[in-house]
Amino acid sequence: MSFQAYLDAAEKKTGHTPQELVDQAHARGFGPDTKSGEILAWLADAHGLGRGHGMALVHVIKNGAGISDKHVGTTGTHRDDSDMLRLDGIANR
Repeated sequence: MSFQAYLDAAEKKTGHTPQELVDQAHARGFGPDTKSGEILAWLADAHGLGRGHGMALVHVIKNGAGISDKHVGTTGTHRDDSDMLRLDGIANR
């Protein structure tokens, strides 16, 4: 599953775009220095997200929408189309 696919699935599960979830996390004070486990616990409690979807969101909460270009343009199952993740929601594509 691609990084973007994890974010899209989290949106479908929660009804919130990735950007909305990032904004909620930042409003709670979560950021680059927050431990991943603390963010994961909040995502599980508040939104019912498991570890896989949660870790994708942890990345964007802590680091922004940029990702490594390791899988960009590859043909594997983890490929992404871009090294910038779309956080604005599925409906905006």
